This record gives sequence, C-alpha cells and structure tokens, in this order.
Amino acid sequence: MKIAATRPLPGPAWDELEDVVLGERPDAEILVVMNEPVAFDDYPQLRLVANFSVGYDNIDVEECRRRGIAVSNTPGVLDAATADLAFGLILAARRRIAEGDRAIRAGGWRLGGPAREVTGATLAVIGMGRIGSAVARRAAGFDMRVVGVRSREGDLDDALREADVVSLHVPLSDLTRGLVSRGRLALLRDGATLVNTARGAVVDEEALVEELASGRINAGLDVFVHEPHVPERLRDLPNVVLTPHIASATVETRAAMTRVVVDNVLAFERGEPLLNPVM
Repeated sequence: MKIAATRPLPGPAWDELEDVVLGERPDAEILVVMNEPVAFDDYPQLRLVANFSVGYDNIDVEECRRRGIAVSNTPGVLDAATADLAFGLILAARRRIAEGDRAIRAGGWRLGGPAREVTGATLAVIGMGRIGSAVARRAAGFDMRVVGVRSREGDLDDALREADVVSLHVPLSDLTRGLVSRGRLALLRDGATLVNTARGAVVDEEALVEELASGRINAGLDVFVHEPHVPERLRDLPNVVLTPHIASATVETRAAMTRVVVDNVLAFERGEPLLNPVM
C-alpha cells in the first residue's frame, strides 16, 4: 500500500516499511502522523491513520468513522518514560532544581526561599490509567500518600483540596478539556505543585499563569495548549519548570513506539486486525 508520513520515525523498525513518501501524497492509503492533525481532503484514498502517540486528540475520530478510515495508536510502550518525566517534574518543581540551576548560571548562589518536601507529601493522581498508576508506584518509593482520582467531580475537587502535588494523566476529550478550571485551581492549597504531562488543554492555561504569578503554587509542565507556542508570561515565571513535550522522548521508548506503528501498518497491509485500534 502507498504510505505517507509527516516525518520519519526513530528506530530501526521504520526501515521495514516500503513505498513511504515524506510529506504530501494524495494517493496515500496509509498516513503516519506524529501528533499532527489530519487534513482528510488531502488524502482521498486514505484507509488508515497510524498515530505515533497514545493520545489521539489530533485526529477527528468521528470523521474517520464516517469515511471508513481505521485509526491506530501506541499505548503501553511509553508508560514508564512518561511516568519518569512526571516524577522528574515533581522533584524539579518541589525542590526548585531548575531555579537553582539558573541562579548558579547567572553567577548567584542562593534561592529566594526554601523548597518543599516530596517525601511524605500527598500526591493526587488525576487519571489512574497505565501512566497514572506508574506514577503512583514511583511515589511509593518516596513514602507519598497517593490519592487516585478517575472521573467523579466530587472526588476531583476533594483531591485538589488535600493534595500537596497534583499530577495529571487524563486523555484530552470534550469531557476533560478545561478540567482543571480557574475554580479548581483555586482549590489548590498554598505551596501545592501541579504537574501536567497529559495535554495542555486539560488545564485553563490563562488561569494557571495567574495562579503561578501570584506565587501561591508552582508547577512542572510538559504540555501546552498551542504547542509549540508557550505564553511569554509563563516562560518568564521562576516557579514553573517547562519541558517541550518530551515525556516519551527517550531513545528506547521512541524506538518501541515506532515498532508499534510499523506493526499496525504491516498488519493492516496483510488484511489482519490492527494491534492497537482506536476505533
């Protein structure tokens, strides 16, 4: 089958695919995307969208269903890497590691105030799927009290009120867009830490900037609403650690994700069921 890809994928498995064109290819039957949106009218013969990501909010699944286009993603293989980064952001934000690094590079030595403990703190994990559960397991090594939240609003509000650290692990959907609203950010206790490795739009970004600017909370963010754009006010704040959507960006995990993409494409070409169907 004719394959188009928005960019080459990392790892040796990528070389197993044949007849791949990078960029636009109107006759493509299979399209490999790396979180990019799909312009369906550019691919009138499209039969499969293979997404190099576990999240698929970049794809209009209902439009795919209407057009009879299959969709696959890459769940499971990036759980550990994402959980590692989430916990790294917890440590960096709570212990002011990035601030300390910037202070020394600027010729200074002291921070403006003390850090916050991680060991023994209460961690609210919002979204107890595979990644959220992996974060909870890592928290056990720091003797953290873990509060897992799935979907009920009352549970979420209560968890936000009592948590020292909140880590977000929900997919982006109509139900979760703006889930951590201005009102819910106000529920966070003074000195709390918000970590987001899910999707930027799960949080009201403007309200978060205002809360951070007040100095009342701090944060570690790997995702943003309009990537790669990061609001200037957010970039200027000292009490937030920012990373460029790199939760899965390890050599090992990216190679494993490519393996999953390629296996789904090969199965589809053979007329077999997808290994990781979204729909």
